[in-house]
Amino acid sequence: MIGRLLRKSDFERVLAVPPCSRSPHFAVHYMYAHPNGPRQPGVDTLSTGDAQNPPGSVDNSVSALWLGQVIPKRHAARSVTRNMLRRQVRAAMERQGSRLRPGLWLVRLRQPFSKKDFVSADSSALRSAASAELDRLFERAAQ
Repeated sequence: MIGRLLRKSDFERVLAVPPCSRSPHFAVHYMYAHPNGPRQPGVDTLSTGDAQNPPGSVDNSVSALWLGQVIPKRHAARSVTRNMLRRQVRAAMERQGSRLRPGLWLVRLRQPFSKKDFVSADSSALRSAASAELDRLFERAAQ
């Protein structure tokens, strides 16, 4: 199972790291870390006092994959295209997930697909081109 990055702070942390793999349209950022946990109101420091519910393990090892996606409107104006690209990213991550290191992964659309080559917002040609590019991107990132 692949988790999702949801918090702005997680996206900012991963985007601060240089991309580990690039393709003509996408960039992949990776960080060996856990996503930030939910903040508890009024608690800004660690407490060493007795707790009613003791926290889990203090082991900091990461053993799962979390995926974030940045598909901006300026590169994929139609929501149909953005949603199709999100689905392709998730599918590529699931196909390549066993080869990837655990941690936070973020896929960013860096450049739009040419409207001359892909007229339809969700054509099978665009879907297969994005899928093939994402597979190659994750293969390089897994090395």
